[in-house]
Amino acid sequence: MSNLDLVSMKARIVLALMVMTLNVQAQSERAWTQYFNEVMTVEDVGTAQWEETYELLCELEQHPMDINQATREQLEQLPFLSAQQVEEIVEYLYRYGPMKSLAELQMLRSLDNERRRLLTYFIYIGESGTVDSRQHNYAHHELMATGRIPFYERKGGVDGYQGYPYRHWLKYQFTYGDQVKAGLVGSQDAGEPFFSGKNRLGYDYYSVWLQLKQLGRLESLVLGKYRVSMGMGLIINNSFSLGKVSMLQNMGRPTSTLRAHSSRSSDGYLQGAAATVRIARGLTATGFISYRAMDATLNKDGVTVSSIITSGYHRTETELEKKNNLKNTTFGGNVRYQTNGYHAGLNVVGTHLNRELKPNTSVLYRQHYAQGYDFLNVSVDYGYVHHRFSVNGETALNRDGALATINSLSLQLGSEWSLMALYRFYSYRYTSLYANSYCDGGSVQNESGIYLGATWQPTPSWKLMAYIDYAYFPWAKYQISQSSHSWDQLLQVSYSKKHWSFGGRYRLHIRQKDNDDKTALITRMEHRGRVSAEYSRVWSSKTQVDFGFTSFKEHEKGLMVSETLGFTHRWLRLNGGMGYFHTDSYDSRVYLYELGPLYSYSVTQFSGEGIRYWLIARANIGSRLMLTAKLGITNYFDRSTIGSSYQQINRSSQTDLDLQVRWKF
Repeated sequence: MSNLDLVSMKARIVLALMVMTLNVQAQSERAWTQYFNEVMTVEDVGTAQWEETYELLCELEQHPMDINQATREQLEQLPFLSAQQVEEIVEYLYRYGPMKSLAELQMLRSLDNERRRLLTYFIYIGESGTVDSRQHNYAHHELMATGRIPFYERKGGVDGYQGYPYRHWLKYQFTYGDQVKAGLVGSQDAGEPFFSGKNRLGYDYYSVWLQLKQLGRLESLVLGKYRVSMGMGLIINNSFSLGKVSMLQNMGRPTSTLRAHSSRSSDGYLQGAAATVRIARGLTATGFISYRAMDATLNKDGVTVSSIITSGYHRTETELEKKNNLKNTTFGGNVRYQTNGYHAGLNVVGTHLNRELKPNTSVLYRQHYAQGYDFLNVSVDYGYVHHRFSVNGETALNRDGALATINSLSLQLGSEWSLMALYRFYSYRYTSLYANSYCDGGSVQNESGIYLGATWQPTPSWKLMAYIDYAYFPWAKYQISQSSHSWDQLLQVSYSKKHWSFGGRYRLHIRQKDNDDKTALITRMEHRGRVSAEYSRVWSSKTQVDFGFTSFKEHEKGLMVSETLGFTHRWLRLNGGMGYFHTDSYDSRVYLYELGPLYSYSVTQFSGEGIRYWLIARANIGSRLMLTAKLGITNYFDRSTIGSSYQQINRSSQTDLDLQVRWKF
């Protein structure tokens, strides 16, 4: 193909993507997956916490809660609800009794149209306000199997990987009402040995759990693998993430949750037993103990640990050597009191490692990394929730007395305006192995800053969100050998009317990094934007344009134009998409969110030039069996190989087939 023909083909692709939406009178309902895509930023993509949040929402959608039986803890699992909204739902049910229909959500003043619509995916109302026998009075079994077949060969598959190239996982779950949940997950990444080598028991990763709820004073008991969140995450939060846009959505509310770990993620979970007990009205106590093996890189002495590994990959001999060579014992709990809008809690987490954690502190930015055998963190969280405003915060100390604190104030000014301010201070000496809270620098350490956000909704159709965040880092960071700061600003607007919806987003992130000889700092500016148009009826159609521009040592830009179509008819659901991307380098990469099989988080990053297209079909065979198949293809125009090292593919295209079957009985 000549260069002229290639240019002509690319032009036709872009033109087709931009006008396709005009030729299709369609669009799908605004599902929670769209909300998830809208609140996600570049830093969130592919992180373990966001994948865990995605799988949690998938789980809640497949097993919705009866709003009349839901506890405050269950409602707090929904990341789009603010503290005022959770409090108003609980107060409404206490004062007026069970809801009779979803129309009663209109009575809750703090819920806007978007929250009401999102809630419908995760709740239902039993007849006459009682527990719906279809959901609660019988035992339910669910068996799901998912696999990915690659139509290519990676370099590691020829020489390096210890297993075959197929990724697959199996999940079984038993539920009885809201009181009992038990299950098993087995998961295998491509290249990992299966029923061989160090995985003679089959899958590389297993998760087993049993959770009991609402048994007298016992609010929750979990055996097996589980996740815990306390306060605002300064000492432990392995439940769900707190990104910058979602922080504005839920207005910085704290969480106190205990739930079974029923996903494929091999990072962040605890293993053992945990329980929450109601001591008196408004007073609860939670305790947990965990013992698990973790992956770690050892130092040259073969005894001490250089770093803890969280990727979960065990494909090569080197990766298998690092598997389970560190033993972790963690214990802790909290006492929490909540009444009349006030809440306060005392939280404690202790950890003992069987090997000394000894990172290379000769590198300046690692000098204050966590070190030693034993770790202890203590915190208090506090707050007050009113229908017009809320105040929340947490202050923590580590074993050395280093301080971390985060505090937020949110205001609800009528039905149109909501404002939020958040301040955090994390000492560069503060360390916690399980902390996960709001930050710009990637960890709850070496950062102080202030975040200001606002939401304006003048009409049900228009909504505007904006935030500005300033962060200061007093100690050195990776590629930054001295004190530095960052600015982050975002403006997002959306409009929806009947079958149409439009959206726009612009974000500017300013950071500092070392120059080549590390004598001064250079400003790195990253501009990212998105515009989208959607029209919906029986079909679905969405056109989206993403762009990026990075200014550092050089100027680099990236662009992606994508189109997504969908069709649903009775038992069959079809979705497909196509996107053309062209970026100068990896720094100006673009991202595309795609529908995938259940519990599969699918956001792919692209750099260079090429086209991505995919098709997914989901069929419900009766009320018990569901079959899903997805074919995804990426063609690159600017290279003859994809990836590097063991992941290298010696061709310019990549094709994967995902298959999933679910059986309910």
